[in-house]
Amino acid sequence: MSLYDRITELQGAIPWGSVLDAGSGPASMRWLLSLPADRWTAITASARMAANVQVVIGGRERAQDRVVVGNWLDPELLEGERYDTVLADYLLGAIDGFAPYWQDQLFPRLRPLVGTRLYVVGVEPYIPYIPESAAGRMVCDIGRLRDACLLLAGDRPYREYPLEWVLRQLTLSGFRIVNVQRVPIRYGERFINSQLDLCSEAAGKIANRELAVSLHSHIAQLRNRALMLMEREQGLRHGHDYIVVAQPC
Repeated sequence: MSLYDRITELQGAIPWGSVLDAGSGPASMRWLLSLPADRWTAITASARMAANVQVVIGGRERAQDRVVVGNWLDPELLEGERYDTVLADYLLGAIDGFAPYWQDQLFPRLRPLVGTRLYVVGVEPYIPYIPESAAGRMVCDIGRLRDACLLLAGDRPYREYPLEWVLRQLTLSGFRIVNVQRVPIRYGERFINSQLDLCSEAAGKIANRELAVSLHSHIAQLRNRALMLMEREQGLRHGHDYIVVAQPC
Protein backbone atom coordinates (compact mmCIF):
# COMPACT_ATOMS: atom_id res chain seq x y z
CA MET A 1 0.00 0.00 0.00
CA SER A 2 1.42 3.40 -0.97
CA LEU A 3 1.50 6.35 1.42
CA TYR A 4 -1.19 8.03 -0.65
CA ASP A 5 -3.38 4.93 -0.34
CA ARG A 6 -2.92 5.14 3.42
CA ILE A 7 -3.99 8.78 3.43
CA THR A 8 -7.09 7.89 1.41
CA GLU A 9 -7.86 5.17 3.95
CA LEU A 10 -7.35 7.58 6.84
CA GLN A 11 -9.71 10.09 5.22
CA GLY A 12 -12.45 7.47 5.19
CA ALA A 13 -15.91 8.89 4.51
CA ILE A 14 -14.91 12.50 5.22
CA PRO A 15 -15.43 14.59 2.05
CA TRP A 16 -12.21 15.93 0.53
CA GLY A 17 -13.85 19.23 -0.33
CA SER A 18 -11.27 21.79 -1.41
CA VAL A 19 -7.73 20.42 -1.35
CA LEU A 20 -4.38 22.21 -1.03
CA ASP A 21 -1.21 20.37 -2.06
CA ALA A 22 1.22 22.59 -0.13
CA GLY A 23 4.36 21.17 -1.74
CA SER A 24 3.34 19.67 -5.04
CA GLY A 25 5.25 17.24 -7.24
CA PRO A 26 4.39 14.68 -9.92
CA ALA A 27 3.61 11.90 -7.41
CA SER A 28 1.23 13.92 -5.26
CA MET A 29 -0.40 15.40 -8.35
CA ARG A 30 -1.19 11.95 -9.76
CA TRP A 31 -2.90 11.13 -6.48
CA LEU A 32 -4.66 14.50 -6.31
CA LEU A 33 -6.14 14.02 -9.76
CA SER A 34 -7.70 10.75 -8.60
CA LEU A 35 -9.61 12.39 -5.73
CA PRO A 36 -13.24 13.56 -5.89
CA ALA A 37 -12.17 17.02 -4.76
CA ASP A 38 -14.39 20.05 -5.33
CA ARG A 39 -11.31 22.05 -6.31
CA TRP A 40 -7.56 21.90 -5.76
CA THR A 41 -4.58 24.21 -5.56
CA ALA A 42 -1.02 22.92 -5.96
CA ILE A 43 1.88 25.03 -4.65
CA THR A 44 5.55 24.68 -5.55
CA ALA A 45 8.46 27.06 -5.11
CA SER A 46 10.16 25.71 -8.24
CA ALA A 47 9.17 26.75 -11.75
CA ARG A 48 10.80 23.56 -13.06
CA MET A 49 8.70 21.44 -10.70
CA ALA A 50 5.58 23.33 -11.77
CA ALA A 51 6.36 22.40 -15.37
CA ASN A 52 6.75 18.74 -14.36
CA VAL A 53 3.42 18.88 -12.54
CA GLN A 54 1.73 20.37 -15.61
CA VAL A 55 2.98 17.42 -17.66
CA VAL A 56 1.27 15.05 -15.22
CA ILE A 57 -1.93 17.10 -15.30
CA GLY A 58 -2.02 16.89 -19.07
CA GLY A 59 -4.84 19.40 -19.41
CA ARG A 60 -7.12 17.66 -16.90
CA GLU A 61 -7.40 20.64 -14.55
CA ARG A 62 -10.82 22.25 -14.26
CA ALA A 63 -11.59 25.97 -14.20
CA GLN A 64 -11.44 25.98 -10.39
CA ASP A 65 -8.09 24.15 -10.20
CA ARG A 66 -4.67 25.82 -10.34
CA VAL A 67 -0.93 25.36 -10.01
CA VAL A 68 0.84 28.24 -8.26
CA VAL A 69 4.57 28.94 -8.12
CA GLY A 70 5.22 30.59 -4.79
CA ASN A 71 7.25 30.53 -1.60
CA TRP A 72 5.64 30.09 1.81
CA LEU A 73 7.84 32.93 3.04
CA ASP A 74 5.54 35.24 1.05
CA PRO A 75 2.77 36.37 3.45
CA GLU A 76 0.47 37.13 0.53
CA LEU A 77 0.59 33.59 -0.84
CA LEU A 78 -3.00 32.25 -0.58
CA GLU A 79 -3.83 35.06 1.83
CA GLY A 80 -7.40 34.77 3.10
CA GLU A 81 -7.96 31.34 1.51
CA ARG A 82 -9.07 28.18 3.31
CA TYR A 83 -9.09 24.52 2.31
CA ASP A 84 -10.91 21.54 3.76
CA THR A 85 -7.90 19.24 3.26
CA VAL A 86 -4.23 20.23 3.20
CA LEU A 87 -1.38 17.91 2.21
CA ALA A 88 2.20 18.67 3.30
CA ASP A 89 3.92 15.81 1.48
CA TYR A 90 7.66 15.76 2.34
CA LEU A 91 7.39 19.54 2.39
CA LEU A 92 9.16 19.93 5.72
CA GLY A 93 12.38 18.41 4.39
CA ALA A 94 12.24 20.05 0.98
CA ILE A 95 11.55 23.56 2.18
CA ASP A 96 15.12 24.07 3.37
CA GLY A 97 16.12 24.64 -0.25
CA PHE A 98 13.78 27.64 -0.52
CA ALA A 99 13.32 28.89 3.05
CA PRO A 100 16.37 27.85 5.08
CA TYR A 101 16.01 27.55 8.87
CA TRP A 102 12.28 28.34 8.61
CA GLN A 103 10.83 24.89 9.29
CA ASP A 104 9.53 25.85 12.73
CA GLN A 105 7.30 28.43 11.01
CA LEU A 106 5.76 26.08 8.45
CA PHE A 107 2.87 24.76 10.53
CA PRO A 108 1.88 28.18 11.91
CA ARG A 109 1.96 29.41 8.30
CA LEU A 110 -0.35 26.61 7.14
CA ARG A 111 -2.68 26.76 10.16
CA PRO A 112 -5.07 29.50 8.85
CA LEU A 113 -5.43 27.58 5.56
CA VAL A 114 -6.59 24.31 7.15
CA GLY A 115 -10.33 23.93 7.45
CA THR A 116 -10.70 20.29 8.49
CA ARG A 117 -7.56 18.17 8.13
CA LEU A 118 -3.82 18.45 7.61
CA TYR A 119 -1.80 15.46 6.44
CA VAL A 120 1.95 15.68 7.09
CA VAL A 121 4.17 13.13 5.35
CA GLY A 122 7.86 12.90 6.16
CA VAL A 123 10.81 10.57 6.52
CA GLU A 124 12.76 9.93 9.70
CA PRO A 125 16.26 11.43 9.37
CA TYR A 126 18.87 8.80 8.62
CA ILE A 127 21.95 10.67 7.39
CA PRO A 128 23.46 11.46 10.84
CA TYR A 129 23.35 7.86 12.06
CA ILE A 130 25.41 4.70 11.47
CA PRO A 131 23.06 1.70 11.21
CA GLU A 132 24.08 -1.83 12.07
CA SER A 133 22.61 -3.53 9.02
CA ALA A 134 24.32 -3.65 5.63
CA ALA A 135 21.19 -2.26 3.96
CA GLY A 136 21.02 0.61 6.44
CA ARG A 137 24.67 1.48 5.96
CA MET A 138 24.20 1.46 2.19
CA VAL A 139 21.19 3.80 2.37
CA CYS A 140 23.17 6.14 4.60
CA ASP A 141 26.21 6.01 2.30
CA ILE A 142 24.00 7.02 -0.62
CA GLY A 143 22.40 9.84 1.38
CA ARG A 144 25.70 11.21 2.63
CA LEU A 145 27.23 11.16 -0.84
CA ARG A 146 24.15 12.90 -2.25
CA ASP A 147 24.32 15.68 0.33
CA ALA A 148 28.09 16.07 -0.04
CA CYS A 149 27.81 16.42 -3.82
CA LEU A 150 24.99 18.94 -3.50
CA LEU A 151 26.95 21.06 -1.04
CA LEU A 152 30.09 20.96 -3.19
CA ALA A 153 27.99 22.05 -6.17
CA GLY A 154 26.62 25.03 -4.22
CA ASP A 155 23.14 23.58 -3.69
CA ARG A 156 21.24 22.87 -0.47
CA PRO A 157 20.30 19.31 0.54
CA TYR A 158 16.98 18.49 2.19
CA ARG A 159 16.81 18.68 5.97
CA GLU A 160 14.48 16.04 7.38
CA TYR A 161 12.93 16.24 10.85
CA PRO A 162 11.92 13.38 13.15
CA LEU A 163 8.33 12.48 13.98
CA GLU A 164 8.65 13.63 17.61
CA TRP A 165 9.72 17.12 16.45
CA VAL A 166 6.77 17.29 14.04
CA LEU A 167 4.27 16.31 16.74
CA ARG A 168 5.62 18.97 19.10
CA GLN A 169 5.50 21.68 16.45
CA LEU A 170 1.99 20.78 15.32
CA THR A 171 0.71 20.99 18.90
CA LEU A 172 2.45 24.34 19.45
CA SER A 173 0.94 25.59 16.17
CA GLY A 174 -2.67 24.99 17.21
CA PHE A 175 -3.31 21.50 15.87
CA ARG A 176 -4.73 18.42 17.55
CA ILE A 177 -3.10 15.12 16.57
CA VAL A 178 -5.72 12.67 15.26
CA ASN A 179 -3.60 9.79 14.00
CA VAL A 180 0.04 8.83 13.49
CA GLN A 181 1.44 6.05 11.33
CA ARG A 182 5.05 4.93 10.90
CA VAL A 183 5.65 3.04 7.64
CA PRO A 184 8.80 0.90 7.18
CA ILE A 185 10.76 1.70 4.02
CA ARG A 186 12.17 -0.78 1.53
CA TYR A 187 14.31 1.12 -0.95
CA GLY A 188 14.61 -0.25 -4.46
CA GLU A 189 16.30 0.35 -7.77
CA ARG A 190 14.47 3.61 -8.41
CA PHE A 191 15.76 5.12 -5.15
CA ILE A 192 19.33 4.01 -5.82
CA ASN A 193 19.45 5.30 -9.38
CA SER A 194 17.58 8.55 -8.74
CA GLN A 195 19.76 9.51 -5.77
CA LEU A 196 23.02 8.61 -7.50
CA ASP A 197 21.91 10.33 -10.71
CA LEU A 198 21.43 13.42 -8.55
CA CYS A 199 24.98 12.92 -7.28
CA SER A 200 26.31 12.75 -10.84
CA GLU A 201 24.40 15.87 -11.85
CA ALA A 202 25.79 17.79 -8.87
CA ALA A 203 29.32 16.49 -9.44
CA GLY A 204 29.13 17.86 -12.98
CA LYS A 205 28.80 21.38 -11.53
CA ILE A 206 31.90 21.19 -9.31
CA ALA A 207 34.64 23.53 -10.51
CA ASN A 208 37.46 21.29 -9.27
CA ARG A 209 37.48 18.80 -12.14
CA GLU A 210 39.94 16.44 -10.46
CA LEU A 211 37.55 16.15 -7.53
CA ALA A 212 34.57 15.80 -9.88
CA VAL A 213 36.21 12.94 -11.79
CA SER A 214 37.01 11.16 -8.52
CA LEU A 215 33.42 11.59 -7.36
CA HIS A 216 32.04 10.22 -10.64
CA SER A 217 34.16 7.11 -10.15
CA HIS A 218 32.98 6.71 -6.57
CA ILE A 219 29.35 7.18 -7.63
CA ALA A 220 29.67 4.41 -10.22
CA GLN A 221 31.25 2.04 -7.70
CA LEU A 222 28.59 2.78 -5.08
CA ARG A 223 25.82 2.26 -7.63
CA ASN A 224 27.14 -1.19 -8.51
CA ARG A 225 27.47 -2.21 -4.86
CA ALA A 226 24.04 -0.84 -3.96
CA LEU A 227 22.27 -2.61 -6.82
CA MET A 228 23.98 -5.88 -6.00
CA LEU A 229 23.01 -5.61 -2.32
CA MET A 230 19.46 -4.63 -3.21
CA GLU A 231 19.08 -7.66 -5.46
CA ARG A 232 20.58 -9.98 -2.87
CA GLU A 233 18.35 -8.70 -0.05
CA GLN A 234 15.28 -8.00 -2.23
CA GLY A 235 15.35 -4.34 -1.34
CA LEU A 236 17.20 -2.13 1.13
CA ARG A 237 15.08 -2.20 4.27
CA HIS A 238 15.90 0.79 6.42
CA GLY A 239 14.07 3.52 8.31
CA HIS A 240 10.50 4.77 8.30
CA ASP A 241 8.23 7.26 6.65
CA TYR A 242 5.52 8.79 8.81
CA ILE A 243 2.03 10.15 8.26
CA VAL A 244 0.51 12.55 10.78
CA VAL A 245 -3.18 13.46 10.66
CA ALA A 246 -3.94 16.74 12.44
CA GLN A 247 -6.96 18.99 12.89
CA PRO A 248 -7.16 22.64 13.92
CA CYS A 249 -7.98 23.05 17.60
